[in-house]
Amino acid sequence: MLFFTKKLITFNIIIHHANNFTTKCILTGKDIPSSPSSSKKPVATRTFIIQFFDFLKTFGIIGLALAFVIGQASSKLVTAFVEDIINPLVGLFLPSGSLEQLSAKITSVSGGISEFKYGDFIANIIDFLIITLVVFVAYKALSKYKIVEDKTKTEEGK
Repeated sequence: MLFFTKKLITFNIIIHHANNFTTKCILTGKDIPSSPSSSKKPVATRTFIIQFFDFLKTFGIIGLALAFVIGQASSKLVTAFVEDIINPLVGLFLPSGSLEQLSAKITSVSGGISEFKYGDFIANIIDFLIITLVVFVAYKALSKYKIVEDKTKTEEGK
């Protein structure tokens, strides 16, 4: 840093020791008094790991990660349930034999064939509805035990 003192230019270095800043003159090695604004109390240093764990606790990242993993697993479970049990049951009453095989083929003006797989779309809607039902039941159970805040209740009902 450059400091201009009494029309002399002195080169100084700032040494950092555990959040205490000391300014020394390169030529003389003497301490240069710091201004009152820069004389702050030293802040307790925290390691990177402690800061990281504080971040995880503050923002609930671990809970979010667990919820994500459990959500992925339950989504796979529900998808398997729909594909392996619901679709074959519905397929018993369909001429195609499976809900996912229901489709409509339409010939375009240029002679190309477009296939609309509405059976697969219906299977995905059933999958979505079951997943949202499971999430709703879990939310109600958790709000019953006050683990999560029930935002569906009005102020009078609380």
